Amino acid sequence: MTRNDSIYTILCVLFAVLIVTGNLIYQKFVSLPILPFHSFELSLGAILYPLTFLLTDLITEFYGKEKASFCVKLGICMNIFIACVIMGMDHLNATSWSKIDDATFHKMFGLYSVAFIGSILACYTAQVVDISLYLWIRKLTKGKWLWARNNGSTAISLFIDTFIVISFMTIFHVLPVDRLGPLIINSYLFKLFFSICSIPLFYLCVRIIKTLQQTKQNQIPSFNLGLDVSRSH
Repeated sequence: MTRNDSIYTILCVLFAVLIVTGNLIYQKFVSLPILPFHSFELSLGAILYPLTFLLTDLITEFYGKEKASFCVKLGICMNIFIACVIMGMDHLNATSWSKIDDATFHKMFGLYSVAFIGSILACYTAQVVDISLYLWIRKLTKGKWLWARNNGSTAISLFIDTFIVISFMTIFHVLPVDRLGPLIINSYLFKLFFSICSIPLFYLCVRIIKTLQQTKQNQIPSFNLGLDVSRSH
């Protein structure tokens, strides 16, 4: 595996982990007093979610649309797998001495399937839009203004994602109807704020990846396990 392939694999794994983790912890809602004049009320799953767009933008920048789309599909497949596992485990009866009984486990993870369906719809739609917009803005600006294509595509895609997932969970009574508007506004504004603040991180990641790609050593060094393995030249 080349160093370039390793970077791509790491980005894909991080994307899948963030997607799955966000769905596992989404039921807890918090208030974040980040700004002196406003506190953001949002799900825990939304806090790190903007990083998924940063990751797909990095993949789109260095590997193109096809590999970015594959990364999104990989994350969705991981979501489906985890959802099936959790739904299966939810039907198993807890022992009499288990600290987590059936009711508690179901209350925590029983609605994961609803979140998972809404997340898939929102994630796939928003990420496809983000990838297409990113490439369109890059072409429009002739490869200049890295921050513009990163934040321009993400700003629109984040709203699409937030609107779909919160509306979906409200329709299925996971969230109260009277919180629909405030949650969409708070979640989107936080994600947008997070995305803008992460511009230096995006530039840093671009610089690191470029540096790694330009190194003369393109193969991952193999570990010497004491085995007599002949190397091809």
